[in-house]
Amino acid sequence: MSGAVSASEALLGAVRAGRMGEAAGLLDGMTDVERRACLPALKDLRKELRAAPWDAASRKAYPALHAAGAACHTGAAGTATWLTAADLRWSQASPGVLLHVLGDRERDWLGDVAHRLAERPPLAQVPYELMSGLVRLSGCPVPTTETYVVGWIEQVGSLWQRGDTILQRLRQDPYTAELVAAVFEIPDIGSRLDWLFGDGPDSWFNALARLTREGALDRKATVDACVARLLRGGVPSDCRVFLRLLTALELTRDEERERAADWLALASDAVSTVASHAQSVLGSLALDGELTPRQLAEMSGGVLFRTEKKLVRAQLVLLGKALRCDPSSAAELLPAVAQAFGHEDTDVQERALKLVERHLDAAPPEVRGEVVDAAEELSPGLRVRAAETLGLEGADRVPEPYVELLPPAPEPARVPPAPDSAVELAEEVGALLASGGDVAAFERTLDGLVRHGYRDRDALAEALKPVVTRLWWVDADPRYPSVEKYFRTDPHGLEVVLATLLGQVSTATLHRADQHGPMTDPCVHSAVAAAFNARLWEAAHRLSTDPLPFLLATPTWGSGLLEPDELVARLDEYRRLGARPGETDFAQALLRVRRDDGAASAAAAERATALGTAEGNRLALWLTTDGPSLPWSSRRTSGVRILLELGELDGVPGEFPPAFQRIGRPVSPFKARAYCAHYWDRAERHHWLAVVPGRRELVAARLLRELSSVAVEGTRGDASVLPLLAEAPGEAGEAVHLGVAYGLGARHPEDRLSAVDALLVLAAQGQLDTERLGADLGQLMRRGAVKPLRLAESVRTAVTTGAYATVWEILRAALPVLLADLATDGAAASARGFGELLAVAAECAERTGARGCMAHLAQAADRRGSSRLVTQARRLRATLDHGVAA
Repeated sequence: MSGAVSASEALLGAVRAGRMGEAAGLLDGMTDVERRACLPALKDLRKELRAAPWDAASRKAYPALHAAGAACHTGAAGTATWLTAADLRWSQASPGVLLHVLGDRERDWLGDVAHRLAERPPLAQVPYELMSGLVRLSGCPVPTTETYVVGWIEQVGSLWQRGDTILQRLRQDPYTAELVAAVFEIPDIGSRLDWLFGDGPDSWFNALARLTREGALDRKATVDACVARLLRGGVPSDCRVFLRLLTALELTRDEERERAADWLALASDAVSTVASHAQSVLGSLALDGELTPRQLAEMSGGVLFRTEKKLVRAQLVLLGKALRCDPSSAAELLPAVAQAFGHEDTDVQERALKLVERHLDAAPPEVRGEVVDAAEELSPGLRVRAAETLGLEGADRVPEPYVELLPPAPEPARVPPAPDSAVELAEEVGALLASGGDVAAFERTLDGLVRHGYRDRDALAEALKPVVTRLWWVDADPRYPSVEKYFRTDPHGLEVVLATLLGQVSTATLHRADQHGPMTDPCVHSAVAAAFNARLWEAAHRLSTDPLPFLLATPTWGSGLLEPDELVARLDEYRRLGARPGETDFAQALLRVRRDDGAASAAAAERATALGTAEGNRLALWLTTDGPSLPWSSRRTSGVRILLELGELDGVPGEFPPAFQRIGRPVSPFKARAYCAHYWDRAERHHWLAVVPGRRELVAARLLRELSSVAVEGTRGDASVLPLLAEAPGEAGEAVHLGVAYGLGARHPEDRLSAVDALLVLAAQGQLDTERLGADLGQLMRRGAVKPLRLAESVRTAVTTGAYATVWEILRAALPVLLADLATDGAAASARGFGELLAVAAECAERTGARGCMAHLAQAADRRGSSRLVTQARRLRATLDHGVAA
């Protein structure tokens, strides 16, 4: 026993000092019993080093500890776990040392360790040299796990310094066949290894193809595995890698013919590049007579409804060639061609119609009837042409009048009362903190916190503790002023109220914020943001000094509007309780009270006067006088942007708190900064509309620079406020329309979708000025702020909902601006996407039966060539000249 102890002490000393050679020599002479006896001391040293600072001494000891611990485990599972431990990973022994200290074990044991290491996830970063060395020493079957195969590929691809080639290395490796077969089974391997699959004579593709031709790899198995992997789909990098390998294998015609069913499936469902390859293979087979017309028709049924126009057009070309080669195939192929009549692209529809017109005479009568039925899916303009050439019944019938389909206008929703119990309120606070909420959820929760804080603050604080544990300030050290500074500069929504209830912010800080606030911020958002924040600071300050029984300004409706009789009732309850209204809360209530119903306002004013309070008298005066009118606005340009300058808002009472006085000040776009404190907090913007309900232009003008950025700079997410602007009450003027225009030209699809939603809501409410919006879009496209292709995608989304007339009126005002540039300069300022925009306009004109003329359209239609711009200009001119209705 003493010998074992001395051996253990000697090994521990060598490991602690980092003497790897000495430790390896001691391990060589130990028995299994002696090694097991050393293991507890090594584990203790590991715990000690784990808690020690990462210094030179610990870095020196880790490699020796890694090797000694692996050697002293006598079980394969324990050895594998020690070797892959996270705390030993960053300073481990080299694979050569590990193979030396483990190499005297039994072969079965070594093979077990090798396979256990290979089964670890790639994140374990097991060295491939260690795994392959153990396989070599044990003679066990080679592992085919992801970790082992990825390591093998990286090893083969990185040994360039030897001077040989990838092909030579693969030839020398006895396990190449097994490992190549495993490559096809590993998910997402293309994304990991795409950089290794380069082109050139020494690429993996060429090496594997050469080994297949030489017979080192089974050709049928390799081709089948490659095709199967493409059929499985996956990330684009996977498809790209295996398609390049399949191309390098250079399949024979027999091999291609045997897999006709696979090509059909790939052409229909695979990613674009793979589908294109499958389409070319099938096309070659079809033109050589090795694909039946039925198979070609089956293929067309899948390809013609793909979104990639290049694939669809190539398929129509292939069908045309097949019909010319074998006119008798018309019975099978023409119904397939007719499926393209329902494609969204009218160019595709027209190509398909030309094919049908050219070959329909060779088809039997029943096929003609099937094609004629499918022609009902054509666009209105092409349907008229089909009626003449195909003999559609009812070609001369009077078209039904067009009916615009718009979504129903949103109905105002009432704000529900605050929860009755503190526990239920705490649950809603947790939901609001986790995912945010709309104006209704925020306002009812804020009112609930004030109400329950007035009734029983301790019970409310106890209920809130479980839901606010993740907020950083809950356990903040009170010796540091970080919490006070955090809430002095910004209330951070409900957080300042929650922190007050939990005693985490001082009354002095709340008093300073309530009295002054951050009034020096010069950005254009600060006016509405200051008013929103001032009410939160006041609510928190009053909770700690003189709690309010409830909030006066809690809106009746989700839009932020407050019914006058409800405000009178709240003031009456304040009078009964002897409560002092909050100055900021009452100012917010006045701004929110609804005054568009004269009779209701007069009756409420009479009841307010009868209260005999100062606030009642102020409310009565407010209800019986005209509210602040919208200020004058003037357009200003900033680079490619068009922004708005607002004048002073008249009618803001002088007794309003300073934060609310700022709402009436002028707005200058040149004082807007690219970044400010409000730039990053987009959730707060959704509440600004409720600060000044009924005056959305004030908010929209302050957000125009952010809204313009989604189109000009490609920012993401700023247009999410557009649907709220559209649903908000009040006049939709220049600022709202300009904001929608920028959103329709946004870079990101989600922002464009928000703009389309806003457009449809405004149209459904009868508040969309299509002439104004179209003129704005025309000018923004001319200046380069909005790209025609993005706008085309947006308006195409709008017309799919049925808003053809609305979109037509917008484009009728927007297109002449670009057409004028085209006629004057010979090329539009932003020609890319102009043809797509004209295509949408032509479709809208056909659907709605629009007639008349469009300025400068004739010059575009008379241009030479057959570009999409020219063909769609001709289509639009023909429609406006003759009038076509759906």
